[in-house]
Amino acid sequence: MDDLDDRWIATTASALLAAEYDRLPIEALSLRWPSLSLESAYRVQAASIRRRIADGARIVGHKAGVTSQAMQEQMAVDEPDSGVLLDDMMLPTGSTLTRSALMQPRVEAELAFRLGSDLAGRNVGEDEARAAVKEVFLALEVIDTRFTDWRITVADSVADNASCARAVTGPPVPLNGDMDLADEPLVVSVNGAAVATGEGRAVLGDPLRALMWLAERLHHFGDRLRAGQLVLAGAVHASLLLEHRTTVCARSLHLPPVELHVR
Repeated sequence: MDDLDDRWIATTASALLAAEYDRLPIEALSLRWPSLSLESAYRVQAASIRRRIADGARIVGHKAGVTSQAMQEQMAVDEPDSGVLLDDMMLPTGSTLTRSALMQPRVEAELAFRLGSDLAGRNVGEDEARAAVKEVFLALEVIDTRFTDWRITVADSVADNASCARAVTGPPVPLNGDMDLADEPLVVSVNGAAVATGEGRAVLGDPLRALMWLAERLHHFGDRLRAGQLVLAGAVHASLLLEHRTTVCARSLHLPPVELHVR
């Protein structure tokens, strides 16, 4: 499928954007094109992002997705994917989200970073990744699929900007040398009742490795992680249905909580 022409890429990107705007899902790409490659899927994603930027959106960072075993088992995939964070996706903690604005939303708690310096190239080490981080914080990512259901391949997810819909950011704190993010425990509650838990090590063994993976993936496309950008490292637990009239909160031992109200 690497020989897909620019017209197919543009048409597919337009169909995904229309599905999101109209809240009318479309059939998964992999059902019609079973051999759809990741290379072609990332081309669709890039075309969609270019359209959004042309309409006024601004890139603020990146997300790594399906980086934990729990998410890979839930989505029936065996490798991470990545997407682009735009300013119109971002919400501060305590925000209210209208459930009907989305189609099939789910929510997941993550560790996230704000970079203080660029991170680029292949074979980035953990020390280099840690040194590039200025701040760390908890985040709630709201994922949504523009396809008819969640039975999708990793290529479908990639084309759909890694299923990213919204990202809720908690208060950031400096990443100091004593903070072991692999050991950081997260607890997710819905309306005050704990419903999911996980530790930072669920993400590739250490959430800093999500930065390493993203730096290498972006390098493949001639890009890099840039100072000031936000990076979501991926969920530490299987995603949860996002329901009407709920409040979702994630807490951890060393980081301030993050909260989202859904109406």
